[in-house]
Amino acid sequence: MTVTRFAPSPTGYLHIGNLRTALFNFLIARKTGGQFILRLDDTDRERSKQEYVDGIKQDLEWLGLTWDRIERQSERLDRYAEMAEQLRADGKFYECFETPTELDLKRKKQLNMGKPPVYDRAALALDDAAREKQRAEGREGYWRFLLDLERIEWTDGILGPISIDAASVSDPVLIRADGQVLYTFASSVDDMDMGVTHIVRGADHVTNTATQIQIIRAMGGTPPDFAHHSLLTGPQGEALSKRLGTLSLRDLRAQGVERMALLSLMARLGSSQPVELRANLDEIAEGFDLSQFGAAPTKFDAEDLWPLTRAHVQALPVEAVAGKLSAIGVPADLAPAFWAVARENVTRLDDVDGWWTLCRDGAAPLIAPEDAEMIATAFSLLPPPPYGATAWADWTTAVKAATGRKGKGLFMPLRKALTGMDHGPDMATLMPLLQKVPGRG
Repeated sequence: MTVTRFAPSPTGYLHIGNLRTALFNFLIARKTGGQFILRLDDTDRERSKQEYVDGIKQDLEWLGLTWDRIERQSERLDRYAEMAEQLRADGKFYECFETPTELDLKRKKQLNMGKPPVYDRAALALDDAAREKQRAEGREGYWRFLLDLERIEWTDGILGPISIDAASVSDPVLIRADGQVLYTFASSVDDMDMGVTHIVRGADHVTNTATQIQIIRAMGGTPPDFAHHSLLTGPQGEALSKRLGTLSLRDLRAQGVERMALLSLMARLGSSQPVELRANLDEIAEGFDLSQFGAAPTKFDAEDLWPLTRAHVQALPVEAVAGKLSAIGVPADLAPAFWAVARENVTRLDDVDGWWTLCRDGAAPLIAPEDAEMIATAFSLLPPPPYGATAWADWTTAVKAATGRKGKGLFMPLRKALTGMDHGPDMATLMPLLQKVPGRG
């Protein structure tokens, strides 16, 4: 069975970059009838917060990215300790004592000598007495994984054949001096234990993948199939990192972005396939193909969400918006006619609020000085609401006869006088919905 996972850290709210990773893994499982695991990387107890856990769940539920089971790494600490002991016994873990400042000096020296800034494995030369001396001096040990200095190769689902020389990579720190298990280790243990078969994540994790392949093999597991999607940039190619706070899923939802607009865009962005609005996740999964994605940085523009949101909202049947219309006070008997008029003039669903306010309460007339006399005559010829299906035609005919106005010189001033706007729905369909008009109740 195909098993995928999404493993966010509950140290903040999900943003558009997180969504790409979650969606790709969800679609792989959905398309193959597999399982999708939500795994919370919450081993950082200081920064992980329940409000972010709740926020992650709410965002995924809003999007429809439902998980088959949820796991918390904070509940698996005993398992990580067990596997750490196994790796120590196998000679794959070693304790180090260098401070960040000392490591930084080493890196600078290596760079000055034209060498790659790779950890020199000095801690491997320490014997028991030397390690005790380090502790007696107040230093706290942390643990690195001993990489086999060979080429690590895999066929990436997006990038193709990958080969990384482990000699060019520092032995990764897997357990900090304070005992915190780091992502590279916890994730490797979890992926092995949970039978994860496919992992899609950002291209910035390629080196992590290389080390995790060795870690999983050292623990006796079989590495999953990996794929690394391109990183998102802003519309001009600028880094998104500083803007991700403004691109949180909860903020986009609050702005009125529709979930299918967001999902349809993110399922195709960066691929050779055109972005097309889809009706549901099954349609998106059916057309999803990792091989269609490229390695180049992918430009994301939040403005692209609005045409898709507008198309989605305007295609909704009245039954799908009945709750919203009822909430703003549209009578049930008027809902079909009101939605038929309003739907063509909204981008966000909340935009219907303004149209109902117009129908219910009327609008302040917008009257140009040169039209004032004609509008006064027009209002004198306008009966009070309610209005029938021919009200607009009847009124404009009467005003034309009384004033001699015709064409745009007739219709535009009347529209502006009734609605306070120079644009909007066909007046013939809008007028029967008006419950108040200037001077007529």
